[in-house]
Amino acid sequence: MQQEAVGCRMSGAAGEPGAPGAITLEELDSMAEEQSPEAADHSSSCSRAEEAEAEAAAAEQERLLSYWQSVGRGHQVDVPRDMAEPIQQLTRNNQHQERESIPFTLVHRKEKFGEVLYEKRQYGKAKWACIKMQEEQYEQSICLGFMKLMKYICEQNSSGLYLGMTVPIVTLVHTTESHAEITPSVTVAYYLPALLQEQPPQPYDPEIIIEEWPPTVVYTRSFRGVTNEDSIMREINFLAELLESPELCLQNIFIVAGYTNPAAANRHNEIWFLQRP
Repeated sequence: MQQEAVGCRMSGAAGEPGAPGAITLEELDSMAEEQSPEAADHSSSCSRAEEAEAEAAAAEQERLLSYWQSVGRGHQVDVPRDMAEPIQQLTRNNQHQERESIPFTLVHRKEKFGEVLYEKRQYGKAKWACIKMQEEQYEQSICLGFMKLMKYICEQNSSGLYLGMTVPIVTLVHTTESHAEITPSVTVAYYLPALLQEQPPQPYDPEIIIEEWPPTVVYTRSFRGVTNEDSIMREINFLAELLESPELCLQNIFIVAGYTNPAAANRHNEIWFLQRP
């Protein structure tokens, strides 16, 4: 029996190879290599659109980096070029995703003439990504610490994924023995989102440590504006005057909670007093 050439027969043709309607695999390959003018035009249009999108993304990235560098100079902080991608990613995700708030239980709220003087809250046990910083000025420490945490949040972690922004970012500060000023050493910390609490992605940066903090009761008061040595000490003293029993709180460790990033002009902040265990 004569062996037929192997072919892919279309349009219902069943004749010999080479008959109308019979297409061999070799012919199919050659057809794929020949692109029609319409397909070429479509491919060219897609290519131009992709190039335009890439140029727009690069311009946006450069604009955001330039803005952060300008703000950084005001805090005597150098924002390096390798921050461009994390800044852009965090900005984009914050536009499309709600930021996850750290959960707490409101225990008590002290008000006067409709103004909230302070709140007493219960925070549960939780895991945080923490980094210790010690720059000459407090603003330098929190800006540099936040940038390092941004890289961890924006894919520089063992999962390779964007982790999601949580608020507030907190900074642990210590005062001197005389309680007259804060010390240079601070810890900047990022609360791991609820879905990552059980198995937090590990940071690539060895300076970032995952810590589990115990349940904590805090007394907190809101304030707006920049956070520096003077404003923090002012808020500490103000809250101490408002509390009925300030001696129940730790006297040399406080938390500054930031709800807006350090590049924001008018920040929403809180000062936290930690109740003694």
